[in-house]
Amino acid sequence: MAKKVLITGVAGGIGLETAKLFQEKGWEVIGTDIKAMEETIQINFIQGDISDEANNNEIFSSIDGKLDALVNNAAIQLFKSLQELSIQDWDHVFRSNLYPAFFIARQAVEIMKKDESSIVNVCSIHALATSMNMSSYASSKGALLALTRSLAIDLAPIGIRVNAVLPGAIDTPMLRQSIRRFCATPEEEKKMLKNIESRTPLKRIGLPKEVAKSIYFLSNYDQSSFITGSSLIVDGGAYSHLSTE
Repeated sequence: MAKKVLITGVAGGIGLETAKLFQEKGWEVIGTDIKAMEETIQINFIQGDISDEANNNEIFSSIDGKLDALVNNAAIQLFKSLQELSIQDWDHVFRSNLYPAFFIARQAVEIMKKDESSIVNVCSIHALATSMNMSSYASSKGALLALTRSLAIDLAPIGIRVNAVLPGAIDTPMLRQSIRRFCATPEEEKKMLKNIESRTPLKRIGLPKEVAKSIYFLSNYDQSSFITGSSLIVDGGAYSHLSTE
């Protein structure tokens, strides 16, 4: 019988590549996203807002039997200074990036296979080191990292592992959107991408499929059975590089 994984934020970027990889490995994939899927892959896709508890009930009612892995990937970014941020902005980011990971994990645990299951939270390098006007996003990802460690402790007695993947600069729609804030032309966008590459020790921007491989590694009991409460940084070495050099 095929193993089952639930992936949030599955419609594009890291989520889509993760779904493809799990499918290639023979897993049954259940995916959800607030957006429609533009690329057709053979998964059980449910469109909806995962901060809505009623929608989450629909997701779990569609899962027949036990769940082997949960990948909390859905997230948004908001670029505003402290003075510009409203309470509504802050709440929106946390309700998108943090609350659903808690809501869905709580429901998933009830149907996960004990002693073999895994939860992987897709955090961000911004949980450890961030940049200007990212306080809401960085705070939500830092909280998700703390939640990862807490759940790892809480769920260890029943054999459910919980880990985090922290992507750096990955070539996703989210990265492109953040770059376009500063770029008026495609040429400026290319220049900024080159600048990010030059400041990364591996001299390139990561690919969504590279993050997907890290997620699969932490999800697969055969490969990572003794790893829980850990954070896997996938950033080409950027976090290790002193900004003063």
